[in-house]
Amino acid sequence: MTLIATPPLTESSAATATTFATCPLCEATCGLEITTQGREVISIRGNPEDVFSRGYLCPKAYSLKELHADPDRIRQPMVRDGENWRIVSWQEAFETIERGLLPIIEKYGRNAVATYLGNPNSHNLPGLVYGPELLRALGSQNNYSASTVDQMPKQVAVALLFGTGLSVPIPDINRTDYMLILGANPLVSNGSLMTAPNMRGRLRDLRARGGKIVVIDPVRTRTAQEADAHHFIKPGSDAFLLFALVQTLFAENLIKPGRLVAHAQGIEKVEVLARDFTPETVAPLCGIAPAVIRQVARELAAAPHAVVYARIGTCTQEFGTLASWLVDVLNFLTGNLDAPGGAMFPKAAAGQRNTVGTPGQGKGVKFGRWRSRVRGLPEVLGELPVNCLAEEIETPGEGQVRALLTIAGNPALSTPNSQRLQKGLAGLDFMVSLDIYLNETTRHANVVLPARSPLEHSHYDMVFYQLAMRNVAHYSPPVFEPEQPDGLEEWEIILKLADIVGGKSQKNGATLAETVAALDDAVVAQWVEREVSSPGSSLARRDVTTLMQALEPLRGPERLLEFMLRSGPYGDGFGSKPDGLTLAKLQASPHGVDLGPLQPRIPEVLRTPSGKIELAHPLFVTDVERLRMALQRQSIGDSEMLLIGRRDLRSNNSWMHNLNVLVKGKDRCTLLMHPTDAARLGFKADEEIATVSSRVGTVSVPLEITADIMPGVVSLPHGWGHDQSHAHMEVAASHPGVNSNILADETAFDPLSGNAVLNGIPVSIKKESYPIWA
Repeated sequence: MTLIATPPLTESSAATATTFATCPLCEATCGLEITTQGREVISIRGNPEDVFSRGYLCPKAYSLKELHADPDRIRQPMVRDGENWRIVSWQEAFETIERGLLPIIEKYGRNAVATYLGNPNSHNLPGLVYGPELLRALGSQNNYSASTVDQMPKQVAVALLFGTGLSVPIPDINRTDYMLILGANPLVSNGSLMTAPNMRGRLRDLRARGGKIVVIDPVRTRTAQEADAHHFIKPGSDAFLLFALVQTLFAENLIKPGRLVAHAQGIEKVEVLARDFTPETVAPLCGIAPAVIRQVARELAAAPHAVVYARIGTCTQEFGTLASWLVDVLNFLTGNLDAPGGAMFPKAAAGQRNTVGTPGQGKGVKFGRWRSRVRGLPEVLGELPVNCLAEEIETPGEGQVRALLTIAGNPALSTPNSQRLQKGLAGLDFMVSLDIYLNETTRHANVVLPARSPLEHSHYDMVFYQLAMRNVAHYSPPVFEPEQPDGLEEWEIILKLADIVGGKSQKNGATLAETVAALDDAVVAQWVEREVSSPGSSLARRDVTTLMQALEPLRGPERLLEFMLRSGPYGDGFGSKPDGLTLAKLQASPHGVDLGPLQPRIPEVLRTPSGKIELAHPLFVTDVERLRMALQRQSIGDSEMLLIGRRDLRSNNSWMHNLNVLVKGKDRCTLLMHPTDAARLGFKADEEIATVSSRVGTVSVPLEITADIMPGVVSLPHGWGHDQSHAHMEVAASHPGVNSNILADETAFDPLSGNAVLNGIPVSIKKESYPIWA
């Protein structure tokens, strides 16, 4: 393979400048103070004046310097000819896409083109506000994302309970007295579905004021080491434990939901469902003694302010939705849902669906509006489970996926049985990727369109302010002017792609700029019209033309952000609340705007058809029978162990492994194993090679022996496996590791959400005799 080199970066000038920004690399949204000289980053520090993070910073933030300067980062459009890549103009790139995609759509239909959206889209305002327009223009039912290998069970659970998929109750950490954490390691993840910078400081403050932290996890994580108590749990059994806690609360008359009784239905049904899940019944399955289960339940009920928080370890398992549901059932039953110090609903300044429409009631959600072609798996929140993408590509017949569009994603590493998907990607008729690297996925593309460096575009964390433990807002301007003067911003690329797949590009004869401008105007007009036609809106019955004129001269994401802010819960209502929030006010507040602590929001936050918290939604009730049947299971055989994933503070997505500052030092792609298991299998020391096999694959990986993992359990981190040919990530290739998802079974999933099972995978392990892997 040959790759045309990109030109060197512009030399730095003598002038220095300081820019305040929000880190876009994880959910913590830490405030940054970035000092630059010309186009060179001199320093990145935590911003001590940031209204939310107050100077906190993790190692990932400094990697923005390396990312911006990385010679491997794609800066111009590229087209693949066989195994060789060449840099092309934007016009040639889009013409190549038209020639590749339109015949497929015309011959095989729109479902023949699939889409995959990666995790970084959640941090990307252009993708969030313009991505739906691309999906609408394409009109395919084959939409996939990283959500179904991550948080979809939680989104499904809260959608059924409260009415929208991002109505996630967030731990009010600063005011709680007792925190029960399951399947989460917030000291490493910086919070997940819980935007809370400096988790170590917040948890230490909790203990300093006399509070207690209890962690339930198969690994004694960094968070568990900071806790008052840690209990090992067998992977995949969290729903059993949580139901036993619910059963104990009912059996011991510890229920105290308080004012929420008037806003909920199904309490009696939940009590009936819980009866079979006594501590004695579930103890053999979860590995936690009945006395401990009862103690935790009693502590939850007795604490003045308590909260249950669970994350990816409880989502990526076969009962992920039930576990996610039971977390909020526990918070409700103990009187800690929607209460200070408990689990509360943020009220974001922009984009939050539970702040629009008629307060207290809505349409709720419907799942299964269409199904996958091969296995018949149901659609959930507009997408299909990514664990069926490979079969949709490789199975012939009407509706077969023949083309793929990926945006900021690497499913070749991040999805179950990824070797199968890699083969499928190689067999596609055509593929387009919008990305910053030629990685394990995009190497299969016919055209790669470059996104800009994070330091070359503005930033507003629309999703994660909806998950924040305090209501804040922060707008970041670009740190640098674009390196490529004739380059396109992501929103322009997405709108042009929408124009192409919508079949309009060849018909109107407009220039690229004209096309993008017209589509941008149409998107904004649609947003404005929807808002003024909503009965519960502050802009109801306002004049659309007048509102559009008020947004001038803004264009692109800033125009949509301005509209969302001004029409949002803190906005100026386009003049009706003169002191309200606007984009200009955010721009004038470089350290962010503090909108205050979380406040009780039930019932106005609800968007269910009944206007109640649906504690016993029929989908929950039906799935409990599956959990009840699992009570009869026997333990796995002695020859098998259970595999789980893990997270590292210096890693979030696979592309971060191409930054030396994040991968230097001791290898982190190792297999954690308990000393008793190591001795039983003949291992004597760290770095000996273990071969790990599941039903679908095998990997060989260096061992790391530690008493911090539960006997019978082993752990591999995610995101590694950078040994694929024709990728172009030099640093990552020198630290390849192994891909844990080679071991994940694409036939194992949570049926309510479609989420893949990535924790609790049965594996067999043997010792290899060949030399240490390096």
